[in-house]
Amino acid sequence: MRHLIRTVAVSALFVSSAAFAAPQMTVDLTLPEITEGQYHRPYVAVWVEDAQGQPVKTLSLWVWDEGHKWLKDIRRWWRKAGRDDMSFVDGIASATRPAGHYKIDWDLKDEAGKALEPARYTVFIEVVREHGGRDLVRQNIDLAAGDFSVQLPATTETGVIDIRLSGMAR
Repeated sequence: MRHLIRTVAVSALFVSSAAFAAPQMTVDLTLPEITEGQYHRPYVAVWVEDAQGQPVKTLSLWVWDEGHKWLKDIRRWWRKAGRDDMSFVDGIASATRPAGHYKIDWDLKDEAGKALEPARYTVFIEVVREHGGRDLVRQNIDLAAGDFSVQLPATTETGVIDIRLSGMAR
């Protein structure tokens, strides 16, 4: 009997913790294999802006380790979030990635670690490749509307992008 009670209690704990899971957004990004022409790994920035176009959080920044002079080619991200603070850039940048599938998770907190207010935001994915193309993909999200999932079509520099928001209380 004691074993049964313990099993029920542990099961209830898992169910209740799943019901109160912290909200998060996931961006599933694919960089396609490009075989024509000269190929260089792209610079990629994934970030969020508020309804007024102000940067809220840079989720991911992939750059060549000696390529800071090329950061300005990630035009929108650079103007909005990058150019004013190179120590910020150094703190978040990581290496460029080869063609493949990448998952970027976000805990819905701003750069200061503060939880976002339920409001409308825009997710941006900017991909720039030397001797290649440039794509800027955007998707509006409404944190007040609850969970959602959207699939964005492939572009020249990206494959299909899936964005999921989960754990939102209504």
